[in-house]
Amino acid sequence: MDNPVLWSLISVQVFMGAFDTLIHHEGTERLAWRASQKQELRLHGVRNFFYAVIFLSFAWLEPHGIYTMILTGILALEVLITLWDFVEEDMTRKLPATERVNHTLLALNYGAILALAAPYFWQWSALPNALIPVNYGWWSVFATVSAIAVGVFSLRDLLAANRSLRLDRGDPAKLVAALPPRQRVLITGGTGFIGARLVQALVAAGHYVTVLTRDPKKASDLAHPVRVISSLEMIQNEDVFDAIVNLAGEGIATGLWTAAKRARIVQSRVDVTTRLGAVIARLDHKPAVVISGSAIGWYGLREDDEGLAEDATAQPAFVHDVCAAWEGAAAPIAAQGVRLVLLRTGLVLGVDGGILAKLLTPFEFGVGGAMGSGSQWMSWIEQDDLIRVIAFALAKPDVEGPLNAVAPHAIQNTGFTEALASALHRPAVLNISAWLLINGLGDMGKETMVGGQRVLPKALLGHGFQFNHIELGAMLKEITGSKDTGPNM
Repeated sequence: MDNPVLWSLISVQVFMGAFDTLIHHEGTERLAWRASQKQELRLHGVRNFFYAVIFLSFAWLEPHGIYTMILTGILALEVLITLWDFVEEDMTRKLPATERVNHTLLALNYGAILALAAPYFWQWSALPNALIPVNYGWWSVFATVSAIAVGVFSLRDLLAANRSLRLDRGDPAKLVAALPPRQRVLITGGTGFIGARLVQALVAAGHYVTVLTRDPKKASDLAHPVRVISSLEMIQNEDVFDAIVNLAGEGIATGLWTAAKRARIVQSRVDVTTRLGAVIARLDHKPAVVISGSAIGWYGLREDDEGLAEDATAQPAFVHDVCAAWEGAAAPIAAQGVRLVLLRTGLVLGVDGGILAKLLTPFEFGVGGAMGSGSQWMSWIEQDDLIRVIAFALAKPDVEGPLNAVAPHAIQNTGFTEALASALHRPAVLNISAWLLINGLGDMGKETMVGGQRVLPKALLGHGFQFNHIELGAMLKEITGSKDTGPNM
């Protein structure tokens, strides 16, 4: 089958398949960490195994007789599995437009490959049974490398499918059990990593939720029923909210901190919070409580091991400037007699998003490691514990002012690296130098990756809040579906 056109089409198929896997399955969709995609992962695993067999056969063997029939059967099975996969995807998730286009191109290209290969298969099928060794030079090498790659992903997807059931976190309504029934809650930033889980919990518990989002299309993925608004001006004076949770703001660790990016980070938070204060001022019935977002970046960069409670002073840093401006914009809300909680959130850990979602794939493939010296403190909180903190703060009338939303035991980056590698049963021997992070990413790398703070949840513990997760290692094993998950410490 020494046909350059056919091999060129096979190479195109490989590159389009790699794009689909890396950009869609591993990137935007993160299928391996979605409990709902167990069947799709199984289909991908079996199909990739067949692809590995096909690539190796094309690379080194010319099948004759019955072996031609076997390879033809494998190709036919691959087509059937792909069709089944298309149906499964449409039934269980909303495919991005780019993924649909890529699937169409893959199907057309695969059809062209089969059409060009058919005459060879027809001739070979009439020959005596044999497996004839062949070598097409670099084409054979390319096909072998491709077979190894799809074989690795086949094994990974089958293991991920087996893990899927262990990713189920149970009834989300339990996370907001502290709230009185049938609360009317307005959430800004309700389609984000934290907001979407909060919406899911509130809706499951029977509360009435209004979500402000800049992109109403994203709201279609939220738990329903919810009321969706794209502007605070859509709120009428007679509307009633028992509570407001203000989480809106542009991502702080997504891209270089250019002057324009810094301005957007600050303004996206200040503008919404300021306008929220104006809305509250004109409401006929003011909410009892507003939780306004902030972050432990308020304390600035720290190079020591000092534990920072809510009364600690700040050190200079851009992250402090952001949080100070955000909290300052919320201050007029308290002046209106509304109980105001400033939620200083640490690193929120969950498989659905945030920093952990970015680390899971490299760590799972054995290329994770510590950042810089590894001595920087990471003050963290598990995603569902944060939802419980929000519900606790909404329900408890004596909680107000700054509130550190972090687990009691912060951990240094080396300890975090070891814990995540252990949870995924992978080595983590690499190290990303501080020089590379700072010079490559500027202040963003310096403040969010190389720097850190050891923050303590003094106010939460003082008010009697009980964390479900206080030890990082046990928590990571639980939320990643590790087989040796033990009880929470």
